[in-house]
Formats: sequence, structure tokens, C-alpha cells
Amino acid sequence: MTLRLPILAAGLLVAAQMAAAQQTSITVGMVLEPPNLDPTGGAAAAIDEVVYANIFEGLTRYQADGSIAPALAESWEISDDGTVYTFRLREGVTFHDGTTFDAEDVKFSLDRARAEDSTNAQKALFAGITDVTVVDPLTVQVTLSAPNGGFLTNMAWGDAVIVAPESVAAAATTPIGTGPFTFSRWVQGDRIEIARNAAYWGAAPALESATFKFISDPTAAFAAVMAGDIDAFPNMPAPETLQQFAADPRFQLLIGSTEGETILAMNNKSEALSDKRVREAIAHAINRQEIIDGAMFGYGTPIGTHFAPHNPDYLDLTGLSGYDPEKAKALLAEAGHAEGLTLSLRLPPPSYARRGGEIIAAQLRAVGIETQIENVEWAQWLEQVFTNKDFDLTIVSHTEPMDVNIYARPDYYFQYDNPAFQQLMRDLDLAADPAERSRLLQAAQTMIAEDYVNAFLFQLAKTGVANAKIQGLWLNSPTQANDLTGVSWTE
Repeated sequence: MTLRLPILAAGLLVAAQMAAAQQTSITVGMVLEPPNLDPTGGAAAAIDEVVYANIFEGLTRYQADGSIAPALAESWEISDDGTVYTFRLREGVTFHDGTTFDAEDVKFSLDRARAEDSTNAQKALFAGITDVTVVDPLTVQVTLSAPNGGFLTNMAWGDAVIVAPESVAAAATTPIGTGPFTFSRWVQGDRIEIARNAAYWGAAPALESATFKFISDPTAAFAAVMAGDIDAFPNMPAPETLQQFAADPRFQLLIGSTEGETILAMNNKSEALSDKRVREAIAHAINRQEIIDGAMFGYGTPIGTHFAPHNPDYLDLTGLSGYDPEKAKALLAEAGHAEGLTLSLRLPPPSYARRGGEIIAAQLRAVGIETQIENVEWAQWLEQVFTNKDFDLTIVSHTEPMDVNIYARPDYYFQYDNPAFQQLMRDLDLAADPAERSRLLQAAQTMIAEDYVNAFLFQLAKTGVANAKIQGLWLNSPTQANDLTGVSWTE
């Protein structure tokens, strides 16, 4: 009996070690629940956070370092004039329901995205396409009206993933793609579960399953991670807790950059905000660092235009809208609001918006602008603000990559209509020379800063935390994704 106890203990230890080594599931925390799961028919970043690279794939894709790599297209050729892209597709790819992926699916997806009745949130990505031709089952030819130096990048967006005509009608609730994970189930208000795709065309992921758990409350998020109920929270809603996690050897911090330009967006067609002087007054009333410190606990980089500071073409234009409350008051008086004015401020759930909104409201009050704050849920924000443009002010982080071109869309939610800017974007699409593209991008940054289209606040930092034994999570966010294809547990 005395001899068996050490053997039994050793056996239990080995079993425990094997169980730890064989851990193949992960629970990922997310602040927002996606309104649907079709990235080609919804604007919410939370959609891509679940499905990008996991369930759906495009012709090309973003990698962790921000570079563009082949995905469903294994290679391509570009005509000498830059207007014809011939994509060679991967062989042996199937959708999760067993149907074959081929050139017809690419044609269907691109034609659907650019159709007149398309509901694609980034329809402008496809505006330059004049024709999509199936050459053979594994070759598709895309013709553009003019050269577009960013076309391969456009095809890497979540909005450009390839869907099948047989299954796209149910994609909002039952997504079927070609990716390394299949959709399992969605428990509304709680979680989404995915499982490893045994028939995946590429390298099999190490994870057998994953769960995306929705926790918007910062206190609840902290408690869930500390308790081990959440294995990783790539965008932690409680940045004030990060140092506590850093001091605990059970965890690792994932601090990096994102594409998220966080702005106080203004409705350029509302009565008061149609006056540039009022918009400029608001910009000068804001103390960016106070917002970064108060809402983000120091995490974030001040910006003066809608462009990421880590981009080599970035211009630091924060000086154009520096904190100057006296100038703000003078501009308001000049615009006929010496006695002040009242504006609505609709705030979506993220903590940067809710916490930042309270700070901004106080800053605006100091120059004579009262705000009527309304906290709205994400679906309500998408309907009221994004779709119906029923707002004066709102706070949101635009996490799409290289999205300065949204300012060329007069019907976009902040309703900026400047033909000169629209021409700049057309010129950019035609430009192939890197120096010329850089010049145009910097001119675009300057124009929207000088027009005070929005009040530009800060570049959202990636403030994540994860179990110390997890590897392969993205440190930075070149696009809005929780790519689990390279994630695994160490012993």
C-alpha cells in the first residue's frame, strides 16, 4: 500500500500535465455582441471580430503585421495598365456545408457587393469594378474602370469575403464560409461558439473550439478574467486594471496599436453644426489628454485628423485643433451662439465612449455648450446614428483600416459633402506612384482637419490581457479581427 501511493500520485501528475498540454479550447471576451454574423451586410466591427479569418475568407487577407497575403486566391496577375486583375484560386476548397468553392462564387460575391441594391457597409470598396468574368472554375478576372493601387487591400476587408449563393441568405444567423472554423451556435446575449473545420483546405488550427463571450461591463470583464472564465480579452474594457494583471504571473498583457481613430463625430448637416465655426469651437474646447487619461487611463495617442499615427504617411495636425477654450468661446459668439447652445450626444456602449462622453460634456459645458447625453445600445446606435443620422454628436472608434475615404461619401453618417475631397480620393485611386499617393493622403488629412469635420480625439490602443499560456494572439489590430488560426496553448 505504501508503494502504490507515490505511483498513484505520479500518475495523477502525469494525467494533469497531459490535460494541460492537450487544452484545445479558448474563451475570448468581447465588449459588444455583433448584431448579425454577415460581414458583407453589416457595419459593426464586432461581426469581423468573430468571423474574419475564422469562418469567412476573402481573395486576400490581412496578416498580424498589417501586410496583405494570399487567401482564397493563391496568386494573381495585374495587367500593364493596372485595370485587370486575374486571380488564380486555390483548388479543393469547400464551404462548410460541403458545396464547392470556385470562380462562380467569387463572381457572385463581388457582383452582389457592388449591386445597386447592395447592403454592404463598404460598398465603395467595389465601386471601381466594371466586370467580373469567370475564365474557368479556378480563374476569375476582375476589370476596373481605372487603376486602383489599393485594390488588393480592398479585397482583404471583411466586407469582401467570399460567400456562396446557396447559403448567403442565412449568413446573418448561420454563417457558412470556407474558413478553418465552422459556426456551432449563437446564444443571444451571451456567446457564440465555433469549432475546428475538419475539411479545411489549409493548415489545421491548434484549437478544436472557441467561444466568444460578450461582457460590456468593465467590472464584470475584470472579474471574469481573474476567475479564469475568460481566457483572453483582446480589447479589455477596463484599462485601469491592466497593471494589476501585469503583476500577476498568470496573465500576459497584449498592448499594441489599432486602426481605431476615436472621434467625436459631428452631424455636418444639423442646424448648428453645419456652421464650420461651431465645429471648430467644439474642437478647440476639447482637451485630448484629459480624455485619454480619464477614459483610457493613459492608453491612446492624440490625433488631429482621421489617420493612424503608425502609418508612414501620417501628419501630426493636432495643433490645428489644440485645446483653447477662449478661442472656442469667441468662435461660438461669432457664429451667433454667445449665449450658448444645446446639442444631443448619443453614446454607444464601449467604455471609451461612455467615460469619454462624460469628460467631453464637461469640457463643452465650460465654453457654453450643453449636451443632452443619451446612452444607447449598439443596435440602437447603428439604427439611429449610423443609418438614420439622427444625432448631433457621438463618440465612436473607426477601426477599419485606411478608411480616410469615408469622408468622400456625402451620405455617410456625419454627412460631410466636399467635392474637392471627393476629387482627392478619385485621384488617389488612380495614383500608383508611392510619392504621389503619399502627397494625396497628406492633402486629404489636412483638408478634413481644416474643415473640422469631426473632433479627432485619439488613436485607440489595443489593451488586451490573456492567460500567460496562450500564444498566437495578435498584438496589434491591423483590422478588426480575433484571428484564432495561429492560437494555441503552451504547457
